[in-house]
Amino acid sequence: METACVFKESGKVRSYEERYRKLLDLAESLRAHRVQIVREAARDIKFTVKDSEVEVDTSIDRLRMFAEARPILEGRRPLGGEGSSVSLMLSYNGSSWLNTAITSIFMVGNRVNVKFSSKGSGLSSLTESIYKPIFGDDVRFTRESGKAFMERSLKDPDVSAVVVFGSDENILPYEHAFRRSGKKMVFEGPGQDPFIVFPDADLELAMRDLVTSKFSYSGQTCVAPKRIFVHRSIYGEFLERFAERVRKLAVGPPGDVWTDVSPVASPLAVGRIREQLRDAVEKGARISEGGEITGDLVHPTIVRDATDDMLGMREEVFGPVAFTSPFDTEEEVVARAKAHKYGLRAALFGGKEAKEAAVELAGEPYCHPVPRYTFGKFGTIALNQTRGESWRGAFVTRPVGGYGYSGWIWETVDGAFRIKQGPKLLSVETSVPEKGASA
Repeated sequence: METACVFKESGKVRSYEERYRKLLDLAESLRAHRVQIVREAARDIKFTVKDSEVEVDTSIDRLRMFAEARPILEGRRPLGGEGSSVSLMLSYNGSSWLNTAITSIFMVGNRVNVKFSSKGSGLSSLTESIYKPIFGDDVRFTRESGKAFMERSLKDPDVSAVVVFGSDENILPYEHAFRRSGKKMVFEGPGQDPFIVFPDADLELAMRDLVTSKFSYSGQTCVAPKRIFVHRSIYGEFLERFAERVRKLAVGPPGDVWTDVSPVASPLAVGRIREQLRDAVEKGARISEGGEITGDLVHPTIVRDATDDMLGMREEVFGPVAFTSPFDTEEEVVARAKAHKYGLRAALFGGKEAKEAAVELAGEPYCHPVPRYTFGKFGTIALNQTRGESWRGAFVTRPVGGYGYSGWIWETVDGAFRIKQGPKLLSVETSVPEKGASA
């Protein structure tokens, strides 16, 4: 098993078309291994059959979308030059979407060093067996620890950049190491996304999106709605309808084809949810639905009358628990949505006020230099859209990423260190334009 993340040999520069054909081969192999991928996802990270099947199909669709990205990416070359590589560290909450991250970096000519989470050992081995006959040494996998992987990447002269999906608390301490090395860091992190429903919203659309996006993967996604704000005039009605739908969710083992909500993969996340629920009740909130935790199985839960000082509103909630809170005015809810360290995605439903609020919360279309971490802006704004619609083409044609501690780029340009924030394409951020091509 190859454990080093060093690519010494200089490889032949392939055309965009040649690289894209490899992606089509990968798409076919993912389709052929669909059943195995779903089985490993249930075993390794406890994701349901339903969610994992959708993820495989979405990933296949994303790979084919690189044909649409060709005008953006064809005139680019690896950030570190021919033969250089990018190190990619992946989080545990995914089985097939990670293919989009790997191939985004590969499609601009980089070699890729891939570090899976330790929770995905079976998925890692299966993915490696799928990649090897297609990509050879252009994509390598490692079993070393996250710390060893990061340190090796910082020292390796052939590694031009490090891309990490994970926790801001784990990555922020590396800032000085990246300043010293001059290497680029692209970080994608947590979200505590606001979901805002105004009185004139299409309640059926908002409800459908909330149930789907909150409880898919048992709530273990960065872009699941976390802080659910509903106008006070419809708050009671909305929660009644929400509870009706939540009660219909099937709770059970991940391998059961009927299961909607399965156990949470991380014991740490389960422990945090226990503390978040305890804190909410102590501070005056009420658990109106669910609240039961059996081992690592967190039953779908609705918390009502949450306030912004509660742990469940301040920390990322990585499980099937919905913290809801009423609001009275547009100004109030915008201020509350902004007052947070995470700024990944915001969803809004309604008419004129929702549109105005969306403008207030929106960041810039693409990542840009900032003097310091910028709080109160969001990288993706979904206005009367489902998560699927607002996320179509993510990492391929649609830039993704946030503000605050939800994501950033560290880079050294002309000897000066700088931070960038906002939505980004991994492909663009790990490459440079060819001479004579536009940026």
